[in-house]
Amino acid sequence: MARYQVILAYDGSRFSGSQRQAASRTVQGELERALAGLGWSGRSVLMAGRTDAGVHATGQVAAFDMEWPHAEDELLRALNAALPTDLSVRAAQRAADDFHPRFDARSRRYCYRLFCEPIRDPLRERFAWRLWPAVEAEGLYQAAALLAGAHDFTAFGSPTSPRGTTVRTILSASWQCSRDEWQFEIEADAFLYRMVRRLVFVQVAVAQGRCSLERLAGSLDRTLTASVPDGLPAGLAPAHGLTLVKVTY
Repeated sequence: MARYQVILAYDGSRFSGSQRQAASRTVQGELERALAGLGWSGRSVLMAGRTDAGVHATGQVAAFDMEWPHAEDELLRALNAALPTDLSVRAAQRAADDFHPRFDARSRRYCYRLFCEPIRDPLRERFAWRLWPAVEAEGLYQAAALLAGAHDFTAFGSPTSPRGTTVRTILSASWQCSRDEWQFEIEADAFLYRMVRRLVFVQVAVAQGRCSLERLAGSLDRTLTASVPDGLPAGLAPAHGLTLVKVTY
């Protein structure tokens, strides 16, 4: 019996998230179904993190214990032959017996894509959020610059366990523009539930003049706002613009 680590890529459009659910199609469920066809008899694969329904990935990580008498590249080919077309294994390798894709992770990196057009674009909108009116570039740059470092992100998500902390450390956060498309890349030691989508939504509100930079800055310092509402606009950026890019160990 050996532990294997695999890197998954998927189009999240038709998945109800990554975590297994009894009555819904999920990434974990499809992976476990493919593994079972190869002789895997485990109860549950381990995942690096949970992605919401509609969120994509190019670097999700999973691990499982399995008797596999062949080479690692044969495991990769066998899994991809058994998986649906919107999910693939990009790499497979032996891992340490105690490797855990979630608890051993040092950081995670996400990318969010959006573009500014007044008329819908059905092909692009599968993987990016269409916005109108357009965002103001300096507003996005200034908003992202506030995020680096350790902050209490209570206003941007919920903890991953009932007693979990809402403090996270952002290692990098930046926006890049190419023509009418913007990409937001953010890397952190960990994320709260729906934190990236909430951060994108609020930054867009700043860049559209619907929220001040001062309000955003205050929401990151709970010593200033612990006794008053944060006043940020309510909402989340749509799931389909978000991709889990990489998990670092």
